Parts: sequence; C-alpha cells; structure tokens
Amino acid sequence: MPHDIGLITTLAAGFGLALVFGLAASWARLPPIIGYLLAGVMIGPATPGYVGDLGLAAQLAEIGVMLLMFGVGLHFSLDDLMSVRRIAVPGALLQIGLATLAGYLAARYWGWTDLGALVFGLCLSVASTVVLLRALEAREMVKTVDGQIAVGWLVVEDLVMVLVLVLLPALVEASQAAEGNGGWQLMAKAMLFTLLKVSAFIALMLVIGRRVFPRLLWWVARTGSRELFTLCVVAVAIGVAFGASMLFDVSFALGAFFAGMMMRESEYSHRAAADSLPLREAFSVLFFVSVGMLFDPRVVVDEPIRLAITVGIIVIGKTLAAIVLVLAMRYPLRSALVIGASLAQIGEFSFILAGLGLSLGVMPAEGQSLVLAAAVVAIAANGLLFRAIEPTHRWVQQNGILSRRLALRDDPLAQLPMSVDQAKLTGQVVLVGYGRIGRAIARRLQEQDIPYVVAEQNRDIVESGDASTPEVLIQAHIARASMLVIAIPDTLNVRQMAEIARALNPEISILVRAHHEDEAELLRSDGIGEVLVGEHELARGMSERITAKLKPASAAGKP
Repeated sequence: MPHDIGLITTLAAGFGLALVFGLAASWARLPPIIGYLLAGVMIGPATPGYVGDLGLAAQLAEIGVMLLMFGVGLHFSLDDLMSVRRIAVPGALLQIGLATLAGYLAARYWGWTDLGALVFGLCLSVASTVVLLRALEAREMVKTVDGQIAVGWLVVEDLVMVLVLVLLPALVEASQAAEGNGGWQLMAKAMLFTLLKVSAFIALMLVIGRRVFPRLLWWVARTGSRELFTLCVVAVAIGVAFGASMLFDVSFALGAFFAGMMMRESEYSHRAAADSLPLREAFSVLFFVSVGMLFDPRVVVDEPIRLAITVGIIVIGKTLAAIVLVLAMRYPLRSALVIGASLAQIGEFSFILAGLGLSLGVMPAEGQSLVLAAAVVAIAANGLLFRAIEPTHRWVQQNGILSRRLALRDDPLAQLPMSVDQAKLTGQVVLVGYGRIGRAIARRLQEQDIPYVVAEQNRDIVESGDASTPEVLIQAHIARASMLVIAIPDTLNVRQMAEIARALNPEISILVRAHHEDEAELLRSDGIGEVLVGEHELARGMSERITAKLKPASAAGKP
C-alpha cells in the first residue's frame, strides 16, 4: 500500500466486529459490552487471523478512558449522593474492603506480590456503572429508592477508584524506591508529594475551572453553532486531561473526571452531555475492544479453578456481603436484594485498573485475563440475578416468621423521616414530597404548630415523595390523619395514593398539586380532591397583593 493505514484498519476491524458481536449479545439478551470484549479478542494476538495494532489500540483506549471519565464527571451529582449517603458511603466502603481482602488473599495464595494482589482485589471490588444503569433502565428502576441507593453506592465506588488510580503509580514508585534504599521515608515523601500535586490540581479546578468552563460554554453557545459547541466540550475534556497529566503528573482519568464535574456547573451541561454522547460511546466501544485484545483465552483452559474463584468473589461474595451490610443497616430485604444484584459484576474501572497494574509491572498478565474472563461471566449472569429478585423476595416472605421480618421495617414510627410526637399523631397532615414546595409547606405547618408527617420511602432524604404503596402511607398513620397533601411534581401515582388513602381513611381530605389546567381537570374529574394549579395560585396571590396595596389608596382618595 502507498502509505500506512494501520489506524484505519484497526478502527474498521474494531468497529465492524464490535457491531456484529454487540448485536449478537443483544439478541442473546446480554449487555453489548460482552460483544465488544469478544470483538477485541477476535482481533487480538491470542487468536488466529488479523491482529490489530496494539499500540494504536492502547492510545485509542486512553482516549476512551478520558471520555468515559468525562461522562462520569458530567453526570456526577453530589445531591444524589448526599440523598443516600447514610447507606451508600459506609456500605460501599465496607464492601470495597471486603471484596479487596478476598481478592488479595486469593492472589497471595497463588504466589503474587503484595501490590499485585492488592490491585487484583481492587479490580474485583468495583462494579460497572454502565452495566448497572442499563439493568435498572430495562426494569424501570432508576428512579426508585432502591435504584437511587444502588447508583449512589456505585458513585462512591467510582470516587474511590479515581483516588486509587491517582495514588497507585506513586505507591509503586515509592515502594520500589523504599526497597532499593532500605527506607520507607522515601515512600512517605513520594506519596505526600503526589497528594500535594493532586490537591493543587483539584484546587485549581475548583477555583478557576468552575468559573471558566461554564462561561466558556456560554460564549460558544451564543454562536449558535452546534459543531463549535461539541468541539468545545471534547476539547475541554481531552485538553484538561492532557494538561493535568503534563503539569501535575495526574492521570488522564482524573483530569477528565474533574473537567466533567466543572462542566456540570454550566446551565448547558445537559446539552454538553447530549452532544458529546455519540463520541463518548464510540470511544468507549474502542476501549472495550482494546481490553479484549489483551485477553488471553487460554486462561479459561489453563486456570479454571482460579477463574472460578474470581467469579465466585464477584458474583457470590460481593452479593452476599452487600445483602448482609444493607440488612445490618436496617433496610428492607428488597433493597438488599437489589443492591446485591447491582454489585455482582465488574466493568470499566476494573479494566482500567488492571491495565494500569500491568503497565506498572505489579500484576501479571494472567491477572488481567482473569479479570476480563470473570467480567464476561459476571455481566452475563447479572441479568439472571436481577430476575431472581422478585421470586426470592416472595419466597422469603412466605417462609418463616424471622424471614418475613427481614422484608419489613422494624417500627413504623421509628422510620418516619421527621421526628413526630406520637401523642400528636391524630389529625395530622400527611405530606407527600419534600422538594421546594414540600419544604415550604412544612415550614408553614411548623410555624402554625400543626402536626405533620412526611411520607417517603427513602429515609436518608425526604425528596421524591413515592407514597404509592400502602406500607409508606401506613407508616405515616394515614388512618388517623386529617389531610393528605401531595406536593410532588410527578402526578402519575396520585390516583393510586388517593385510593390507598381513602381505603385506609374514608374521611380524609386530599389536596393535590398540578402543573397545568388540563392535568388539573383530569384529576378533578376522577374525584381525587381539591387540585391547585401553580400558575393560578401565583396569579391569585399577586392579585391579592395588588388589591391589598391599592384599596387603602383608593379609600383615601374618596371624598
């Protein structure tokens, strides 16, 4: 050929086979990620036929890592994490510790070094956010309380892995220096120097980045050019990642993650996420393909016992650990089962960490192959675990008094999200929804010394107001309430709430919030109760203010 087309050949083979195997995985009702990994195996050096350029694939994978981490930062919500912090933070940290310990002990038994065993354990400890979100979306569980807890749990895991990616190179370098010179002081100094550089980068991003990047997006958006806007987003993601690596010796992953977090501060963050999505997904496919290229299928035949142990830690060990931890924190069995199934897989962070461990020379190539093979098995089995949640929950409820107690909260009054005097729990107002409207109503009720209870499934933050199940309204003592106030923005479950409330308390008054008149008419025609439309109430309030101010002036002007 007249010129080198290695890049074009690698892209064509990678994308083409990823499409074929991704479709095959989808037809088999498996996540497409499995297909992408298999596509990489097919063009890797371990299988016959065409072999892609590993050097080019590694660089393309690095871009994929940048854009993946940029997407994680762009969608990272501190508010979402804080809403489930009481279970997600301690639960995730404990689960990471247990899974890492299990992987570490297994690898040490196989004769690996301490650092290699530690990296292997960390690879097994973190689940894939991509796999989880797709599993939750397929079952319409993303907006449920259990789904929010699972996502928050994985956000904590992602943050821990970001920290690990930053510290691991310094730890390896410092450990080697300490061994060579016989002193651990060098190791401590190297770790401290790394933390200082990372802290300087984070401070720069928080002080300057959160002001510059949103303003930059606003300037570019004013041009009206979609191409320039998308170019701006991608340039910031890759430019910050590269600059962070060159100036602060920070990993590409951390730089891209913080670039995404700073972009989130902009009012155009949703557009930035939407416009960059095709490019992020395309390069994420290349990332998974490149990981597959490094996989040696012989590990399945040569080391079946080690592979079985690795899969067992991921699928059985992590699931059981998560279930026990969630139940120990006095959450319902259904929540424990959902979170357990959510964590029973590994994905993109595991691949990134395994690749880093291999490049640093602390983990053998066998370790990366074990991680990849176990990931394929775990992701394939993940759908089965999710499908087993409901049958398992029903079986537990039907077998034994102790087992049934696991599926229920202990004391309904102990679980109320606001402290309420039990003596006043007659004639109280039950408030569904604790957003801006709900909090304003609660403040007024408190000022008037009117007892109220917020009905909400999530005990960490009273936010979404999902009271469409009898248990939640029973916990709020709807049978003894005088009024039910539904202040949530979503009215899809309003009818069900009203039916449950009237079945438990036929005399209760119901007040509902609606967004517009058409919605209000539908609710009124169903006999839900009194329905208020926001814009009408605002107009009435403003009219009353105008009338109150003009009446005295009119009266004073009369003879």
